Amino acid sequence: MKQIVPANLAEHQPPMQPIPEPGKLMTYPATSTCMSCHAAVAKSKPAIQKLAGFAKSQEAVPWVRVYAVLPGVTWTHRKHLEAGMKCETCHGPVAQMDTMSEATSVTTMGVCIRCHAANSAPTVCQTCHSWPAS
Repeated sequence: MKQIVPANLAEHQPPMQPIPEPGKLMTYPATSTCMSCHAAVAKSKPAIQKLAGFAKSQEAVPWVRVYAVLPGVTWTHRKHLEAGMKCETCHGPVAQMDTMSEATSVTTMGVCIRCHAANSAPTVCQTCHSWPAS
């Protein structure tokens, strides 16, 4: 299930984040998800110590969104993580990034459909789109 999303060829400046690590209109993983690795990885770095502080206080990190989804698109990290997807699949080589930026073309419908099809995930419209009830 290691489907990599194509690179985003347009250069994007990363937004200023409260912690200079991962962070427009998608939801974020729980701080505990980040801490599952960062409890042992780079834990002496000031940014990871700040992340650990958010985790300890059970406060959400006030991330600035990196990728935007269009109105009517329903998207969550939770469903993708539960399906076994890795951060690198959509975000690129996060371990080598100082700050996340739009490294992949994950916000295009064709890329999402190809990834879903390659990973046997549903591709019907209602999987990603919600419309008001008639």
